[in-house]
Amino acid sequence: MAGGLLLGGLVTELLILALPPSAARQFFITTVAASLGPLSIDLHVIALTVGPLLLRLNILSVIGILLIAWFARSLL
Repeated sequence: MAGGLLLGGLVTELLILALPPSAARQFFITTVAASLGPLSIDLHVIALTVGPLLLRLNILSVIGILLIAWFARSLL
C-alpha cells in the first residue's frame, strides 16, 4: 500500500508540472486529507510524542495502490 501511495504521489506531481490548467487536471490532483495528532504516549520510563500524522489521498494514489496490488498479485 505504501508503494502505491508513493507511486500515486509521484504521478500527481508529474501531472501538476506537465498538464495545463484544465478540469481534467483539477480532477486528478484534488486531494482529500485526514490528520491525526499529535499523539502522546507516556510509559513512565519513556515519553514519546508523534504527529501530526497526515494522509493525503487522490484518484492517482488509489490508482497507484491498485497497480501495485495487481503487480504483487501477478508475482504469486
